[in-house]
Amino acid sequence: MTETFAVESEEAMRALGAQLGASWKAGDVVFLEGPLGAGKTTFVRGLVAHLGHEEVVRSPTFNLIQTFDTNPPIMHADLYRVAGWEGIGIEEYFDTHLCLIEWADRARGALPEGSVWHVSIAFDGEGRTVLVTPPAM
Repeated sequence: MTETFAVESEEAMRALGAQLGASWKAGDVVFLEGPLGAGKTTFVRGLVAHLGHEEVVRSPTFNLIQTFDTNPPIMHADLYRVAGWEGIGIEEYFDTHLCLIEWADRARGALPEGSVWHVSIAFDGEGRTVLVTPPAM
């Protein structure tokens, strides 16, 4: 069942990432969807900080994959600059990390349909609407 969240600020987006991330575990894959500037990386920053990472979290737009030694360990991928997931190596993390994948339309086919979480972020006036859909499987 999809849950809807109204997010009014950057701080609120980070808090939502922390809240949702507290229930995810290694082996969970989260597809982060939304236009440029919607708050996908801000969501990840809140989640990673909640799990104890104290350094700055940057979008892995150019290096594609970033990992964090948290509990659970996190793999954060940004597929904006690629056409697809093949050859990047994200599949190596699916069983051992909580995997957060931005621009998830480029990761279609990497996992069975219905096996991933979807976090869809849309602009809504000055704020954002975030739809969170759990795996169907």
